[in-house]
Amino acid sequence: MSLTPREEKVFNSILQWESSYFEYEPSDFEATYERWVKQQLNQLNPALIEKMNNGIDSALFHVHALIQNSRHQMDVRERLLSEARIFHPEAEEIEDLKVCSVDQLTYIAQQQIARSRMLSLAQGGLSGTGGLLLLGIDIPAMIALQVRSIQYIAMNYGYDIQKPYEMMMSLKVFHASTLPKRYQHESWDELMEEISNGETDSFFYVGDESVADISWLSMPLRQGIKGLIITMLKKKVVQGIPLLGVLFGAGMNYQKSREVTEFAHKFYQKRFLMDKQL
Repeated sequence: MSLTPREEKVFNSILQWESSYFEYEPSDFEATYERWVKQQLNQLNPALIEKMNNGIDSALFHVHALIQNSRHQMDVRERLLSEARIFHPEAEEIEDLKVCSVDQLTYIAQQQIARSRMLSLAQGGLSGTGGLLLLGIDIPAMIALQVRSIQYIAMNYGYDIQKPYEMMMSLKVFHASTLPKRYQHESWDELMEEISNGETDSFFYVGDESVADISWLSMPLRQGIKGLIITMLKKKVVQGIPLLGVLFGAGMNYQKSREVTEFAHKFYQKRFLMDKQL
């Protein structure tokens, strides 16, 4: 099936986004930082790295299970279907959202993306106060928010994350979107290849179920450095509030949320249009 002129226009805009987004030229500071991170990771024992990766994979699956079984998740599903019925009254299941146009689904997705970014902003601001408890839960809270955001985007385009295949795809999109920029292009191409191999209709996932790898470990390391900076900034208080720490934490988490949701939205938008061509 060929795309409509409007769908062609959206598809071409995604291709243009790919060309600009993956033409990444790190600054001198970023290049130095990335070399330092790589050196630190290369010094780790391979057995320890494998153990950490397995632990991260297990944690991500547990995060998915908690989100999937939450009442909030059910509410989001119903809200998505209610919004889709404005355009197509016959929408009863998540897969039925695929009958909507790409513009209609983009409009619905943008509402949820905006809410997700504001949640990340608030969560980052709370961690920026420098409290030990809030700093301690910053990484798991940020991961949970980002995984949830990606799953909402997936459902928005008609991909039900209650299916094992779609659950794994959402976690792989999370992994790719949180990698350092220099690794993202390769991961994007792998995702594109995976959805092009004709197995996207499978209920169960038959590929490699591992998510975390050594390149992804720089993400929690960056978050740890962020925590150290917040700890130093909490001494700078304005009327009893560590304002600089709050602004720094909120800004960092909002920026990361913006990058993750943009990556995920472009992926599922392109996947939606590619499926239309089958």
